[in-house]
Amino acid sequence: MKVFIAGHNGMVGSAILKQSQQKRWNTCFAQKKDLNLLDQKSVLEFFNENKFDLVIDCAAKVGGIHSNNIYRADFIYENLQIQNNIIHSSYLSGVKKLLFLGSSCIYPKFAEQPLKEEYLLTSPLEYTNEPYAIAKIAGIKMCESYYKQYGCNFISVMPTNLYGPNDNFHPDNSHVLPGLIHKFHLAKINNEPFIQVWGTGKAKREFMHVDDMARACLHVVNELEAKDLYSQNISHINIGSGEEISINDLALLIAKTVRYEGEIKFDLSKPDGTLRKWMDSSKLNNLGFTCEIKLEEGIKNTYNWYLENQDKIKV
Repeated sequence: MKVFIAGHNGMVGSAILKQSQQKRWNTCFAQKKDLNLLDQKSVLEFFNENKFDLVIDCAAKVGGIHSNNIYRADFIYENLQIQNNIIHSSYLSGVKKLLFLGSSCIYPKFAEQPLKEEYLLTSPLEYTNEPYAIAKIAGIKMCESYYKQYGCNFISVMPTNLYGPNDNFHPDNSHVLPGLIHKFHLAKINNEPFIQVWGTGKAKREFMHVDDMARACLHVVNELEAKDLYSQNISHINIGSGEEISINDLALLIAKTVRYEGEIKFDLSKPDGTLRKWMDSSKLNNLGFTCEIKLEEGIKNTYNWYLENQDKIKV
């Protein structure tokens, strides 16, 4: 089986690449300088030349609340363009199976908790990341539509909030967990008496270590076919840890891990985003998958990676 992983340099892609290589799959990838995923012609030529059996699409422009809200046009354009090129080229070149990765932000802002796959498109989205969410929803529906019209074995998974090695630790453009690791670390080494965290601290989030996510993706590839997914009248399957934590408690846990002893203040002028995003992953669990990495262990693992790779981290 010849496998292409799009976005192999990212946090998710690199974790999936590592897992696939451990399974001794014939795994391929392309550096950005060699393949521009925004260029339709280049992507189609690449797919026609290689004739992949399986494509895993991890490629995306990603970021936290700040970057999603500020760079709205970039987020919707680049994500639509990348996934359109990959999904359509997979169809034209005869790819046997495709796995598209989305994000839990696809769900409505005020959807019931936990978030079930059936809640997609039932009410308005969170405004701050709406362009990114719309792009990801389009990717899900594109996979579903290519199955219904052409019979393509294209399926989508929706991961919860991910973290781990190769994450983005930028103080403004990262997600909350790696951003806080970086912020607490700097506060510790600079002996800062306090740090500020966005929002009220009351918002809750579910987190999953990227290595668990990678295992879940390969498990879904092996255990789920498009016909079985879409016969349930859903268009994707959730991937989550099943555990959630408030931003306040997350900050305390990271402070403990980093050994920062200063005060934690919450900046009420900044948004919380959606107050709760807890996913129902029962369909994934019914396929026989369970997480292995608990949050406290995962944060320690991530902080150790951060300390060992500070010279490579762009902040």
